[in-house]
Amino acid sequence: MPNDAQLMLLNRDAVEPALQGEQVLAAVREAFILHSQRAGRVFPVVREKLHTGGVFGIKSGDIATQELLGFKAAGFWPGNRAKGGEPHQATVALFDPSTGRPLCIMDGNAITTARTGAAGGLGLQHLARPDSTKICLFGTGVQAKVQLQYALRMLQERCTVEYVNVSGEPDPVFEAAFKERCSISVARNRDDAVAKSDVVITATPGGGPLFDAASVQPGTHLTCVGADTTGKRELPDGVLQRARIFVDDQVQARNIGECQWAPELPCTEIGDVLAGKATVGRSKADVTVFDMTGLALQDLTVARFLYRNALEKATGIVVAWPW
Repeated sequence: MPNDAQLMLLNRDAVEPALQGEQVLAAVREAFILHSQRAGRVFPVVREKLHTGGVFGIKSGDIATQELLGFKAAGFWPGNRAKGGEPHQATVALFDPSTGRPLCIMDGNAITTARTGAAGGLGLQHLARPDSTKICLFGTGVQAKVQLQYALRMLQERCTVEYVNVSGEPDPVFEAAFKERCSISVARNRDDAVAKSDVVITATPGGGPLFDAASVQPGTHLTCVGADTTGKRELPDGVLQRARIFVDDQVQARNIGECQWAPELPCTEIGDVLAGKATVGRSKADVTVFDMTGLALQDLTVARFLYRNALEKATGIVVAWPW
């Protein structure tokens, strides 16, 4: 058996600088299209609550034509905030599908953030009204920040943003990150903010409905990030019933996404839109929802270019990993 096998390790400091926006968008788009074509497989998701109060999950899959196999072990540990750490934790691993040997283990936090932001941006680009200029954002954490970054990148006009946070008070640090790109302020009334918006982005832990259903006006697009586990939700009853629903994966959305609360409703996978198999054809009065639960293929296509980049530039930590 070979004794000279090696394993590459990519920590946060190696991963974060390599996550360039255009490459992430291209990788996520490819993942959605591969999923639409069923050229990439998504294996059943593991998502379990722990005795510690955390949630642990595994998303895995493969792309046979690209010799790509791997998984992401990730979850949410709310107690990390008290320790000065990020509640979301993730690790990605790539394997040689011919031998089962690990090729690379990398920090998955930045990957999850970037690929989810890119997915939300792609959905918004294809589903929101092109003339959208008013955004209501729920959350000010890592995922809320990246969703807003991609939203501002995708929308054509300068936007006005109202954000909803826990305190209801202005967050100068959060505002400073965006004040050069948009007009931004804290929302004094969340329902009023939703009613005035063209785009609503929900990026919270998914603890319950965030606003009244009646506040969603015709023509609104909603990007929903926080429902990724059984029992989680951000939308109130009645919104999905009025909307044209788009998802990253129908099975996942109905099991752990917003669609778990209305699994009988029809929905369209965003990959079918990107692959040209489905059309949006939105009218100005349509309410659209993008229910995002996250695909393993997104993690794999992003991890692949990071691994290749590290091999080319010799930026990873290589350790002996004999058989």
